[in-house]
Amino acid sequence: MILAESPRRQRVTKLVNWGHWFALANIIIAIVIASIFVFSSPMPGTGVGTLYLLANWFGHIGFMTFFGFVIFILPLCYLVSNPRIIKASASIIAAVGLALLAFDALLFNRTGFHISFHAADLLRSEAQSTMAVESWQQWAFLFLLFIVWLGFQLVLANAIWKRVERFTRYKIGVPVTTFFVCCFVTSHAIHVWADAKLYQPIIKQDNMFPLSYPATAKTTMSRYGLLDLAAYEERKQLQFNPDIHNITYPAEPVYCSIETSKNLTVIVQLDNEQDVDLSKIKRNTLNKVDNYYSTASSIEGLMTTTLFGVPEIYQDALSQKRPVLLALPLGSGMPVSIHSDEALPLPHLSGYLQPISNIHDGLHIAFMKSSEIESYVKNTLARKHEVIVATGFGSDSGQGTLYSTLELTANLASTEDLAPTILNALGCNAPSTFYSTGQNLLSPSRPWLVSTSGERIVVFHDNKRTDVLSNGSYEISDLETGKRSKEALNVNLLSQAIKHLSRFSNQN
Repeated sequence: MILAESPRRQRVTKLVNWGHWFALANIIIAIVIASIFVFSSPMPGTGVGTLYLLANWFGHIGFMTFFGFVIFILPLCYLVSNPRIIKASASIIAAVGLALLAFDALLFNRTGFHISFHAADLLRSEAQSTMAVESWQQWAFLFLLFIVWLGFQLVLANAIWKRVERFTRYKIGVPVTTFFVCCFVTSHAIHVWADAKLYQPIIKQDNMFPLSYPATAKTTMSRYGLLDLAAYEERKQLQFNPDIHNITYPAEPVYCSIETSKNLTVIVQLDNEQDVDLSKIKRNTLNKVDNYYSTASSIEGLMTTTLFGVPEIYQDALSQKRPVLLALPLGSGMPVSIHSDEALPLPHLSGYLQPISNIHDGLHIAFMKSSEIESYVKNTLARKHEVIVATGFGSDSGQGTLYSTLELTANLASTEDLAPTILNALGCNAPSTFYSTGQNLLSPSRPWLVSTSGERIVVFHDNKRTDVLSNGSYEISDLETGKRSKEALNVNLLSQAIKHLSRFSNQN
């Protein structure tokens, strides 16, 4: 004898089937909303990184949404007998959950943070500033928008309920479940490999999605001899995230006096078409530092490094900042100008631009081609200006010569050192660490320097150059021969250099 299902069991079965289809519809919506996270972040740039991005996008968002269904909605299908109550409750839960996801996506797009206890202060300040700007009409519009969104969820829930018997004829449960499970497992498996290799195109995606905790297996892999934990920790210590968006510049307020009676002209070479030799101009007038390095990978990066005293990797984050090198003398009443035949890297600096024929006292910074430098230096010296001339940009090694009428006492220098040296020469005694990663070459305090070239960190010390990639791998070369060196890596120095380089970043 075959017993028919009881009415309650039939109702529960229909509700569960409805719940799965309702969850699938909201998974698709959540994936669309989560595209904001994807397009707010830099693309991986590699095939494996892109594969991980897609697998993590679909797998994590699908899992997170379905987990919400299992926790909050599925129990109602068994505990509540009234379908209307279940549909209304599920619609409210889905509307609130997806609204939070959308808010988190907008917050991430604006600040790079997710909703969390760690971001509570940021959320509070954002809310206060928003409430101060928004009028009650705008708040009413947002509330109305949520009501419309809730209404859409109710319509969606009812539409699926009416068609649930028809949907159950389509046997797509296994393929859909297999797809999302494969995405979820694949993303975590790839991350285990990437974490062991410190593969930056994947590691830098760790914070892309909310509530994301990618799998790692360092201890297990080391137990079976698949990973050297000591080498891993060494490389991890040297990791650096090249995607810097939020910075504090200057790190501290800069207060100092400027001697407005002084005159200083700074000339930076923009090309490498010919060697610039200024040693014969007015014998014994120009001092020089032979070990001067310009590691910027572009003219825009060179200009940024010169004016701000920080590596080119900060260029995008400085889009709304004013260089202390320019603002401080100008605020003290000293004439300040820039000459450049090339466009300045940041549009808001164009107010400082003047033609090279506009000769004036005070501070003048000129970005020039090598063929123009010698004659301009002679004219500048004739006007009794102090002079700093930086050459070497564009050479294979980035090495050039730094000439100056100032008493430079350093044996090693880089473009980042120009800003603190200039301000010190003009009488400013504020700590250079407040506004620069360089040092004052009139009184240097450390025997090493750190800069960046593209996404590489470059450290110079003890006649050696160490290039560190963003994933922590490195290469050491001899400065005199240019050949690879077999010397052991100075991990403590490199760790100190990376921390020094990163201190303006709010993400470090």
